[in-house]
Amino acid sequence: MKQQQMKRALLAALVSGMFLPLGVQAADAELMRKLEALTKEVEALKAQVAAQQKTTQQVADKVEMTESRSLGNWLTVGGDYQFRVDSLRGETAAFTDVFKAFDNAKNDLQFRAVLNDPAAITSLQNLGMMDMAMRGITTYAQALAFTTGSVATNGMLALFPYLPGAHVAAYKPKNSTLYTHRFGLDLGAKVAQDVALTARLAMYKTFGDQTLDALSNGSNAPYFADRVGVFDGTLSRVPSDSYLNVDRAYVSWNNLFDQDMWFSVGRRPSTQGGPTNFKNNTEKPGRGGTPALLVDYAFDGMTLGYGFDIDGLPGAHAKLCYGRGFESGFRAPSMNSLQDTDMIGLSFVPIDTDRMRVWLQWNRGTNIFDAPKMRNTYFGDTAPSINLGDIDWFGAGIMGTLRNVGSGNLNYFADFGLSKSRPNQNVSANFGFQGLLTGAFFNPEAPNDKTGNAILLGLRYDLPSKTKLGFEFNRGSKNWITFAPATADMWTSKVGTRGSVYEAYLIQELDAKPIASAQAKSFFRLGFQVYDFKYTGSNNWVGAPVKISAINATNNMMTLTPLSKAYDLYGTIEVKF
Repeated sequence: MKQQQMKRALLAALVSGMFLPLGVQAADAELMRKLEALTKEVEALKAQVAAQQKTTQQVADKVEMTESRSLGNWLTVGGDYQFRVDSLRGETAAFTDVFKAFDNAKNDLQFRAVLNDPAAITSLQNLGMMDMAMRGITTYAQALAFTTGSVATNGMLALFPYLPGAHVAAYKPKNSTLYTHRFGLDLGAKVAQDVALTARLAMYKTFGDQTLDALSNGSNAPYFADRVGVFDGTLSRVPSDSYLNVDRAYVSWNNLFDQDMWFSVGRRPSTQGGPTNFKNNTEKPGRGGTPALLVDYAFDGMTLGYGFDIDGLPGAHAKLCYGRGFESGFRAPSMNSLQDTDMIGLSFVPIDTDRMRVWLQWNRGTNIFDAPKMRNTYFGDTAPSINLGDIDWFGAGIMGTLRNVGSGNLNYFADFGLSKSRPNQNVSANFGFQGLLTGAFFNPEAPNDKTGNAILLGLRYDLPSKTKLGFEFNRGSKNWITFAPATADMWTSKVGTRGSVYEAYLIQELDAKPIASAQAKSFFRLGFQVYDFKYTGSNNWVGAPVKISAINATNNMMTLTPLSKAYDLYGTIEVKF
């Protein structure tokens, strides 16, 4: 019995031993199937994750593109408003108003000619012949021959009896309250990578006036050439009318050739350059600015600039600038030789940091015209009639800030300018045969180069109370001439004065939290200017300067009223946003 049980157990062991590998193999196969299924699930999950990541990236790209195209990222808007009141007083020298003499003579002689007065008819004919002959004179040699000839002699004999009637005694002009307001709208657009558009629209007008010559002297001879009327270089920069004009509009390409190089073209930021930012309470001009002692003129032109990477000269850069001051239009051999008026400039700024800027500048104005294209009440419509020559300018300056001087910060600047006129043989018949800083009315002068110089100094002390106290001084020599008619000075651009100007001002900013932007500010400004003119012709390149103290009504025929002193007490309310 036991043997039979043992046989059965042995048989069972043998049978089970035979089938054990088959079980193990079956388990391995099942495990492989599960691993393959799990691998497929993992691969599917990976594909889902990759698809989700792609979708997420596409959404992110769309969001980024949407954000980059939103107004806040590619368009900036700002601007300013200024209300200003000026109280103006002056002191003139006695002189002979030559235009008034001609008008008096023509009116009287025409009236007498109607009554058949033979002497009046002859005198009127002589004046007419002189006037017609003058129009064809363009050179110094022609003018010299004409002024000593019979036509001029007979004409002057006809005019002579009326000269005493055109004598203007010294007087004290006054305008107790001149109200003006100015509005500017600034726009900036990021067009593409490294390409940007900058624009400024501006309106500047006198209260109660919509004409282009609100600062003129009415029917009397005006005081300064840069305030006779508004022209291309001063549009929106001196009071005119309520039109919103394009003051600036230019495109800039930066990082050219992957270098710190830029090119810009359009209506240039060539006004209100350094150091006018201190008195205007604005930020320091960037690389696009020009030294205001040499240029404050709204130019259409272009600039090519390059920034240097020099450890010892932080912020150093250089610019080559070009601008057109007058487009003469089409010309033909039978027409006059009037040429375009252009300006080129080369600027080198060896240091430009938050605390200091140093600059060197050279400009040349070519084919300078005798009068800009403008409308005014005294001369009527004027336009360039002839080119008088070239002018070179040289400048060097520094401005900066000394921090923690006492309880505040001390800002300073010093600028020096040199001008050299290079007249050609031409004279302007419209202004009595005067040339580029040469001659007087009916007294032509042989063309010769003349050198002038000027200096501009200033300080501004900034207190923690947001009170800013400033003082500026500038002086120009006898033959100093600049190209800066677009300054905010009411009498005349002070940097073009042949004499001295003293100015003190106070700025008080409101201690209010800005809302429009981080740069928004509101402030009041109170200032006083004193002009002490030594020579005539400030800001005028036509005709030779005459010493103010030597002028008398008998010997000096002039087209502009000569001022010896001028005063301006002014106040402003300004907001910038």
